[in-house]
Amino acid sequence: MRDRGERFRVSIGELNGALGDLGTLLPLMLGAIFLAGLAPVPVVLGFAAFYLATAVVYRLPVPVQPMKAVAAVLLTTGATAPEVAAAGVLLGVALLVLGATGWIGWLARVIPKPVLAGLQVGLGITLALMSLELMGTSPPVAIAALLILSAVLVAPWLPAALLALVAATVLARLLEVPGLSPAAWPDLFDLPVDIIPSLDEIKRSLTVLALPQLSLTVTNAILLTALVAGDRFGERAAHVTPARLACTSGIANLLLAPLGALPMCHGAGGLAAHYRFGARSGTAPLLLGLALAAVALAPSGLALVAMIPAAGLGALLLVAAGELALGRRLLGSPPSHWPVIAVTAGVTVWTDPFQGLLAGAAAFLLALLAEKGARQLRELRHSGARR
Repeated sequence: MRDRGERFRVSIGELNGALGDLGTLLPLMLGAIFLAGLAPVPVVLGFAAFYLATAVVYRLPVPVQPMKAVAAVLLTTGATAPEVAAAGVLLGVALLVLGATGWIGWLARVIPKPVLAGLQVGLGITLALMSLELMGTSPPVAIAALLILSAVLVAPWLPAALLALVAATVLARLLEVPGLSPAAWPDLFDLPVDIIPSLDEIKRSLTVLALPQLSLTVTNAILLTALVAGDRFGERAAHVTPARLACTSGIANLLLAPLGALPMCHGAGGLAAHYRFGARSGTAPLLLGLALAAVALAPSGLALVAMIPAAGLGALLLVAAGELALGRRLLGSPPSHWPVIAVTAGVTVWTDPFQGLLAGAAAFLLALLAEKGARQLRELRHSGARR
């Protein structure tokens, strides 16, 4: 029996693939620091630690991403650092229970295939819309980055993601397009002082942060990540199961959120992005983890990264969105599945993956009932004809 995962490789593809998911990671990570005021070192080192652990555990380009619902609430409503820490702990406990008991595997088995395909399409469209918003901040920079990224189609050995980010940054400076950084960064070595939440903060964390995020994490970060890993790596990804993904996410949040890290998870879009740009082993997440650690500990590390324009990150995200949405799960679906896929994807884009899951399941049941009714009608007509 072949080993699971891949041997760590050293190649341009791994370096290129390591940068593939920055379009999701950087805007939310930097936004949590300079808009919401979270301490820089714990946030960036949290991602570094989880990426390094993920590289060792899975030995595949399994990503680490900010929990998007938590980040969105943090950036729009001004959640406090203790509330964010409480959300990470609550989500960590929930994910660890789902993974350790095997309940998450049961969920994976009972969800119909066209519903999962629709979730994947919906999330891909959602990422594409987010990327277009980022690209709209500077269309010339975005177009230049996309042109460089397209070079990988004819020269897959090129570090297209790295070249695109460098070119986007240089062009942005020439056009005087601002990067992600604000006028002044908080002190890099500021550590969270009061991270222990009050009872009211725990209650708000549960209702406003943790519960909305849980549905996103279960569908995108766990179920779909396992499916995309299986699609890309086959038997090599046999250990990338929903239960294990739930456990690694749960343990990471339980250990790191109380220290000031942003709640984190895995993600289907991130895996598609790493793979699309050449990552094939655990080297890509290992390199990104080491780079994030260096950024966190270097005096000017975050300021250097924040020079990257949002439009350049959007170009990376758009490519990853296409990779996720146009996967084999969609392209290999029979026409009878298309209505369920369309309903699931549409509701996912309109609301969120959990509502898309419910709507898709309802559409699937209605399709089964309609098929059963049509079959019974045909049998009645056939029996009547024989009389």
